[in-house]
Amino acid sequence: MKLTRGHKVVVYILLVILSLYFLFPFLWMVLTALKSEAEVHQYPVVFFPSEIRFENFANAWKAQPFGSYFMNSVTITALTTIGQIISCSLIAFGFARYDFKFKNGLFVLLLATMMIPWDVTMIPLYMQFNMFGWINTLKPLIVPSFFGSAYFIFLLRQFLMNVPRDLEQAAKIDGANDFQIYSRIFVPIMKAPLTLIAVLNLLSVWNDYLGPLIFLQDRTKYTLALGLASFKGMHELQIIPIMAITIIMIIPPIIAFFYAQKYIVEGISGAVK
Repeated sequence: MKLTRGHKVVVYILLVILSLYFLFPFLWMVLTALKSEAEVHQYPVVFFPSEIRFENFANAWKAQPFGSYFMNSVTITALTTIGQIISCSLIAFGFARYDFKFKNGLFVLLLATMMIPWDVTMIPLYMQFNMFGWINTLKPLIVPSFFGSAYFIFLLRQFLMNVPRDLEQAAKIDGANDFQIYSRIFVPIMKAPLTLIAVLNLLSVWNDYLGPLIFLQDRTKYTLALGLASFKGMHELQIIPIMAITIIMIIPPIIAFFYAQKYIVEGISGAVK
C-alpha cells in the first residue's frame, strides 16, 4: 500500500519523537558532563549549562589511570576480535564445506554449549586458569577467543551453506589448495558476516565487567569498564566525572557501529554477492 504525503508526514513525526525519546538519556549525559558542580545540584534542574566546561573530561581522565585502563581494553578487544575472526571462520568453513564422520553430531554438540550460561563455567574456568598461572593477567580474557564462539561459528556456517559449490570446484580445477580456497575465495565472501562478528565481539568485550572483575587483581591491568566501576564506587557523589568517563567509554562502540552498519545488515541477512 502506497502512503500518501500526509501519512508520510505523520510517520516521520512519530519516528522523530521516538528517536528523541531514546536519545534523551545520552543527551542528558553529555550536557551533565559539561556543567559546573553547582549546576548539577541546582534545583529547579538546569538542562543546558551556562558555560561549557570541556576541562571536565580532562580532569576526570586524570583522576585515575584511565589511559592505562583504555589501552588494556583496546588490547583485549583487538586480540579477541582477531581470535574470533580467525578461529570461527576456519571452524565454520570446515562444517559448511567438508563432509566427515560425526559432523552433524559435533555441530549439535557445539550448539548445545550455547545453552550453558557463563555463570556455570565461571568457577571451573577460574580453577583452570589459576592452574595455568594466568590469574591477574590478560590471558584469560584473550586466549579463549582463539578457540571460537558457538554463536559466531553457527552464524558463519549458515552463511557459507548458501555459497554455491561451483566456486571452490572452479578453484580446485585452477590448482588451488584448501587453504587458498579458504583465504582467497571464502574470506572475501565472508566480509559482511565477519564485520558483524567483529562489531558484536567489540560490544561484548569492551563492555565486559564480570570477566575482568574475576580474573584481574592488579589495578594497572584493569579494563575501562572495571576502572569506571571502581571510580564510581569511590566517587559515587561526583556525577560530572562519572558522566565524562562514561561518554568516553561509549564512543568507540558507536564509531564502530556507524562505520560497519552496512555490513551488519548484510551479515544478518546472509546475503552473498
